[in-house]
Amino acid sequence: MVRERSILLVEDNPDDEVLAIRALRRSRITNEIVVVHDGVEALDYLFGRGAYAGRDLSNQPAVILLDLKLPRMDGIEVLRELRAHESTRLLPIVILTTSEEEQDVINSYSLGCNSYVRKPIDFLQFSQAVQQLGMYWLLLNEAPPSYQRLS
Repeated sequence: MVRERSILLVEDNPDDEVLAIRALRRSRITNEIVVVHDGVEALDYLFGRGAYAGRDLSNQPAVILLDLKLPRMDGIEVLRELRAHESTRLLPIVILTTSEEEQDVINSYSLGCNSYVRKPIDFLQFSQAVQQLGMYWLLLNEAPPSYQRLS
């Protein structure tokens, strides 16, 4: 039996968090959605530290939806940390941000993000973008063999 994999949403804006979750649920995506609100909390979750000490690290998310403009540690630093560790190097990471800075796009891809998506301002467009991301990463994308866990 294949274990259902979660989505990690790293988002500090409560409105964007609610919209993203609503959009994923409207797509009939039933996978667990884990939400963290800053870069430090994201790394704690993924490495099983702090409040997440003892978490089963063999059950990593199917995809990380990572905002760039975060408190305590920004998304670029989170991406850098994740790509520097063998255990998280291949996790699919989608940058989901309002940033229109060309340097953010360059830095994100240089550090190994899998996709860079600008958050549309319009609710309907944002909802459609998140639905498509969820469907692609959970249903169509084939993860590297070491991340396809069996229960």
